[in-house]
Order: sequence, then C-alpha cells, then structure tokens
Amino acid sequence: MAHAPRRTDVTGSALVRLLGRLAEAGAPASNQVFPERLSQWLGWADAISLHAALGGAAVPAAATPGPAAPSPVVRALADESRRLHASLRQAIDTPPAGDAADDAGEPAAVPDFAPLRRLYRSRQQAMEAAIGPLRARLRQALAAQSAAGARLAEVDAVMTQVLAPQERRLLATVPGLLEPRLRRLAASQAEAGPAAWRPLFRQELQAVLRAELDIRFQPVLGLLAALGVKQAFEHD
Repeated sequence: MAHAPRRTDVTGSALVRLLGRLAEAGAPASNQVFPERLSQWLGWADAISLHAALGGAAVPAAATPGPAAPSPVVRALADESRRLHASLRQAIDTPPAGDAADDAGEPAAVPDFAPLRRLYRSRQQAMEAAIGPLRARLRQALAAQSAAGARLAEVDAVMTQVLAPQERRLLATVPGLLEPRLRRLAASQAEAGPAAWRPLFRQELQAVLRAELDIRFQPVLGLLAALGVKQAFEHD
C-alpha cells in the first residue's frame, strides 16, 4: 500500500522556517553539507579567485591584535547601517498607498496576487540596491584596518561575487511561494467576509520581508563585528 510522504520538520533560517510554516508542507531533507552545495555554485574562475583570497601567507598573530575602539569612520558606518536597517524595516511595515482603500473596496471573487508580487519585488529591489553599496564601504574600511582585515575584505568580495547571483535567484522565488498561501487563506476566511484575508496576509507578507531583510543584513553585521562594532542594532 502506498504511503504519503512523511513531513520533514523545516530547519534553517527564520525565513526558511516561516516559509515552511506558511506553505503547510515539509521541506525535503538535504544530504549535502555546505561545502558540497557551495562547490556547485563555484565556476572555475570563482574557485581561482577564492583560492587567491584564501591562499596568501598567514598573518602573524602578534601583527593582528584585536580591534581597538571603533574609529570615527567605523562609527559613522555603524550609524549608517542602523539608519539603513531602520529605513528598510519602516518601508516593510508601512502599507502601500491605497491599501486601506483596497480593504474598504469591493474585493474580487479570486484575490489578485499580481499587485502583491510587484510590492514584494519592489521591497527586494530596494534592499539589494541599498545594502550592496554599504557592504562595499564596510569592506573598504576593513581593508584599511590591517592585513588580516584586508584578507577578510577580499574573501567577502569574492563570496559576494559568487553568491549574489544565487541569492538573487533563490529569493526571487519567494513571491511565488506566497501566492498559494494567499489563495488558501482567502478560502479559509471566506465566511468571515470576502476581504477578511487582507490584514492577515499583509501581516504574513511583512513577516516574510522582515526575515529576508535579516538574511540580507547578515554580511553587514559580520563586517561590522570584524571592524570592532560589538552590537550594531537591536531588531526582532
């Protein structure tokens, strides 16, 4: 007798767990460890660049003391990072113009996901456009700090070159994962009213965007830590 596939508990980042919960389905277990996955994304030119970044002579420990108090330049970059994160978070939490009017208007029998897909992609584009240049400035500051910092900045630059296309491709699939959730939610809320799904799905959409923002900001936090910034900012 055939058996339904067993559900696999979703692990990983907050974004992956949240998407797994909203999808109401388990994620297939992966037998690959991170180096194996990474090797599939590396072309030969990428591998050469990464080897060059990692293959220099080791810097003596005595020549690389722990970071002192952050310099004025680093403090300014930390403040810029905080402001940028707050600005992107505010954009996520602010309903778009006309959203309230949509709630009050006559809803369609079948919810149209197209405007929400455009909204999600516009938030993604804003994050990518703002975080990339900030990350480059943080690398410049780190490279100017010490030989070890220059090595780490070079590795980050290579990893950005290698992983950015994969990150862009994977995150571009998120709106498509949310569309089935919208239709299930609208069906489950039909008795409460034809627009009852709107505030619920808006909250879920914002939660997913916040989780994606946290993932995109992880390299920024890592560079700030390497620059001696103990705690960049608080976030949920």
